[in-house]
Amino acid sequence: MKLSALASALHARLDNGSPDIEITGLNGIEQAGPGELTFVSNPKYASAARTTRASAVIVSDEFPAIPAAMLRAKNPYLTFAHALELFHPLTQYAAGVHPTSVVDASARIGAGAHIGPYVVVGEGVSIGANAVLLAHVVIYRGAQIGDNFFAHAHAIVRENCRIGNNVLLQNGVVIGGDGFGFAKTAEGKWHKIPQAAPVVIEDDVEVQANSCIDRASVGETRIGRGVKIDNLVQVGHGSHVGEDALLCSQVGLAGSSNIGNRVILTGQVGVVGHCKVGDDAIVTPQSGVAGDIPAGALVSGAPAVDHKAWLKYSAILPRLPEIARAVRARNPKE
Repeated sequence: MKLSALASALHARLDNGSPDIEITGLNGIEQAGPGELTFVSNPKYASAARTTRASAVIVSDEFPAIPAAMLRAKNPYLTFAHALELFHPLTQYAAGVHPTSVVDASARIGAGAHIGPYVVVGEGVSIGANAVLLAHVVIYRGAQIGDNFFAHAHAIVRENCRIGNNVLLQNGVVIGGDGFGFAKTAEGKWHKIPQAAPVVIEDDVEVQANSCIDRASVGETRIGRGVKIDNLVQVGHGSHVGEDALLCSQVGLAGSSNIGNRVILTGQVGVVGHCKVGDDAIVTPQSGVAGDIPAGALVSGAPAVDHKAWLKYSAILPRLPEIARAVRARNPKE
């Protein structure tokens, strides 16, 4: 694709380059070579842009001039994502039902569906138009699913769960597995609490590989519109996750957690049950949320505290032995 055509398709402004440059692929800024397009969105890579071998670089409107051709855009990262879509369009799956699949006679599946090998669709299931269910997907009875549903191999949707439009489940996702609920008997044994309430997933949600969203005993577990959930995430029973939140890899939400809109929980964050994380809050990696977090906060540590306070704690920690020796020297009797 010629650079001029690519600029037009991406609604970017071509600067400092020939419109006839042929772009054949995309790559990272340090790996890209002639004929490839790359991007800069992180200031950390600004110097690499001056020496990149790429034929063209997507940059911000304010980015200083570099030797390579530039496509200027308001959001370089998003523009690069659109460029990837142009060069790597999604695989299309032809409508049809594989002969090895088992679809209950009472199930209702919309037009254009692709039902792959060994898929099982239970009784009373409803799935909207243009669904793609790849090999070994299982949809339990009573599940209600909207349009443009895409489930990769071995994804599972349990009984009576409700899923909106444009939802993507990656490999091995389990929607609606039993919540972890047990009551101790007088004999000290654990008695299972029935987990009968559904998981509700709103529109435009993606759940990535091997993540689990548990059903509750009462009420519901709800994932809001536009939420993106990374690999190996656990959402406990009765939790609510607000719109456009990000739950990064290995996040764990205990039961009845309440996560606000646009919250970002980075890798390995744990949230204690019944805690509330306010809208737009960010929790940094490996932090433990043991109490409510106010809206807009940036917190770190275990238990999580204001990020600036945590930086001070972290700076002091290596000096604790020295500080302890100084205190003992001043107070030898102690």
